[in-house]
Amino acid sequence: MRGRQIRRRTLFALVTAGAGALALPGVARAQDVRSIEVGGTPAGVAVNPVTGLAYVADPESGTVSVLDPQSASVVAEVDVGGAPGDIAVDPKAGRIYVANPPAGTVVVLDGRTHDLVSIIGAGAGASALAVDEQANRVYAASGDTGTLAVLDGVSCTLAALVPGPKPSLAGIAVDPGRKLAYCASTGTDSVEVFSIDSGKFVGSVKVGARPTAVAVHAASGTVYVANSGIHHMSIVDAATRTERKTVLLRSESSALAVHQGTNTVYTNGGQNGLSRIDGAGGTLTGELSLGINPGDVAVDQRTRTVFVTDPLHGRVSVIRDF
Repeated sequence: MRGRQIRRRTLFALVTAGAGALALPGVARAQDVRSIEVGGTPAGVAVNPVTGLAYVADPESGTVSVLDPQSASVVAEVDVGGAPGDIAVDPKAGRIYVANPPAGTVVVLDGRTHDLVSIIGAGAGASALAVDEQANRVYAASGDTGTLAVLDGVSCTLAALVPGPKPSLAGIAVDPGRKLAYCASTGTDSVEVFSIDSGKFVGSVKVGARPTAVAVHAASGTVYVANSGIHHMSIVDAATRTERKTVLLRSESSALAVHQGTNTVYTNGGQNGLSRIDGAGGTLTGELSLGINPGDVAVDQRTRTVFVTDPLHGRVSVIRDF
């Protein structure tokens, strides 16, 4: 399956000046928000900080759209089949990983050519992905069975399939330096802690209602959790494995991403838009109304550009300087 080059689609819209932006410090300027039409129902989004390209999965068409934020266009569309959901990028290895939950597989794409590299069996319902760049391993959590698949990025094989302590896992993040992975469990309102060294789940942290996404700040080890059943984001202390603080949001959040250099968290817990949180202080520092209830969120670690999917209208917002 080769990523075929397609005609560049035109910019869908520019956000009008001041449209819905809340009067808070640091709100993104209107000229910094652009929208790219991708069609379908865009789900997972991820960005490669080396190339600057973003990848958006569409379970409706079974494709992954490749976005160029500089030209605000779709530059390629890759047919991966099935119903792709979550996406993860390993910039060090130059690989793109796409989860296909109905088939229980993870599709591996070449990050430069977008050619198919391999398809790895990851267990029934494998839906949430995270990459350990240091070890060249990929973790796939199952929303159906609660199992955690450990994939070898070199051989593109299943290294281990670990039974989870809870029946369903919704999101996952990896802390390579501390050799830990964190999995959100929606059914038990907890984050399950997995030891990479032992290959076992070693702890559990109670958080907010229906946690669905997790992110880790690598330098501090702080864990951020999006709770889709309550209006706040949980901040977890990795050392004590406790919820040390909650950040009140205007709506429930289901996705988040952290910019490592500034410890800034971006989440879809805003009022029809995006919220920005200072991770060190645990405070809400800005909100941006996009006029929609956003889907997934990703941030370019090099440029701090934020990508937000809009499943209802089939487009992706590209946000700079927020």
